[in-house]
Amino acid sequence: MAGQIINRGDSTWLVRVYLGTDPRTGKRKYHNKTIHGTKKKAENYLSHAIIDRDLGAFAVPPKVTMGELLEDIKRDYQINGKSIDWCTIVVDKHLEPFFGALKAAKLTTTLVEQYIDARQKKGIANGTINRELTILRRALNLGTLSKPKKVINPPKIPRLKEDPPRKGFFEYDEFLALRCELPAHLRAPITFAFYTGCRKGEVLALRLDQIDFGERLVRLNPGETKNEQGRVIPLLGDLYDILVTQRDIRDQQYPDCPWAFFKDGGPIGKDFRGAWEAACKRLAEREENPIKGLWDPKARDGEGAPTRLFHDLRRTGARNLVRAGVPERVVMDIGGWKTRAVFDRYNIVDERDLKAAGAKLDAYLKAQSKNPHTIRTQTKKSTAGKPIREARKLLN
Repeated sequence: MAGQIINRGDSTWLVRVYLGTDPRTGKRKYHNKTIHGTKKKAENYLSHAIIDRDLGAFAVPPKVTMGELLEDIKRDYQINGKSIDWCTIVVDKHLEPFFGALKAAKLTTTLVEQYIDARQKKGIANGTINRELTILRRALNLGTLSKPKKVINPPKIPRLKEDPPRKGFFEYDEFLALRCELPAHLRAPITFAFYTGCRKGEVLALRLDQIDFGERLVRLNPGETKNEQGRVIPLLGDLYDILVTQRDIRDQQYPDCPWAFFKDGGPIGKDFRGAWEAACKRLAEREENPIKGLWDPKARDGEGAPTRLFHDLRRTGARNLVRAGVPERVVMDIGGWKTRAVFDRYNIVDERDLKAAGAKLDAYLKAQSKNPHTIRTQTKKSTAGKPIREARKLLN
């Protein structure tokens, strides 16, 4: 008997797959799996399990824990040269504590939904949870691809609806004010992000040997960016002068420092939210010329929070380059947007752009109204004597 299906009640089926005889005890060994749903679903599972068994790829899932699968995904990230830091944080701080001790065969969609509920109650955004579930999903997929298999029938991992992309932009006066208010070591990196739209990790990891001061270019090599593609970035505005200053400070004070942006000769840590939030709050509460737009005093149950994030500099960089007349294909190359769909999430039209479009339309219509004779004459001739297709051309 290769296997059997046993009805265990309403829409519940026990699937048994014969694995052979235990040489020590002489007893038959089975893989048992409870399937909820139609009998057809149980039959499909049985047929696939028998094929896996006959191919020698069948593993007994109860011996594999989710902790093992999560360690496998970290190893996969490292082997394939992916950024392992974020994966390690997600696994060690969130996925491992919740799923680690669980046997892989016992993982269900219901348990995953319980994880989602727990994260949402902590105020974690759906987009962040989706990124975490991507790692969980990949870990299960690796388990199904291993030989012998560590996962036989992975559950469905839900994908949550994400909030619309942020629409935060820095106006130039806001950027200048914040730059002056931040600690000295953060002023140069936020200027670089403002002008180029580069990601925080790319900015803080920039080395001086990647800057061609003669050609006024920054060269990011393949493998040094998020999408693994190299690119060339022109040094715009006062960015060149700032980088020259950074180089001079390095040469005089920290000759062994390889970084373009540094603090006391070492790299700047990625988490400087404390300094960022304090600067935004001071600007909003200062007595002379306060800048209210950078701080929301009602956020976080009245504790207050910044309305702009470092990542908004990336969005601002894209918008400013487009406004300046730079072709969008070139803007995508500068900022490292690989696909048009991703770029469109950043190059968001704001209220000022909409008002400018309305003003242009108004000016155009006023110009047309000053000389209506030509339009009336053409319309009269087209509708009186020409074919319908000519009238359509006129209207188009």
